[in-house]
Amino acid sequence: MSEQKSLNPWNYKPWWCQPWSILLTGVTLIVGSWLLFKTIWLTVLVSIPVGAWMGFFILIWPQLIIRSGILESYKTDI
Repeated sequence: MSEQKSLNPWNYKPWWCQPWSILLTGVTLIVGSWLLFKTIWLTVLVSIPVGAWMGFFILIWPQLIIRSGILESYKTDI
């Protein structure tokens, strides 16, 4: 029988590019900007691009990779 790799894009990324590390980095940057500057407008300014970055790589990127069919070429038979 052949066993195929999962089509989960996170299985092909290193530990530093996993959802938990993306969330941890983004939240640290946003909270860090608040703790450092204590200015709401600056924290909002930081949180907009960081939130967009997190949203793209956690929600949109995996769907794009799955739909593109790129992972099909990484499947291997054992």
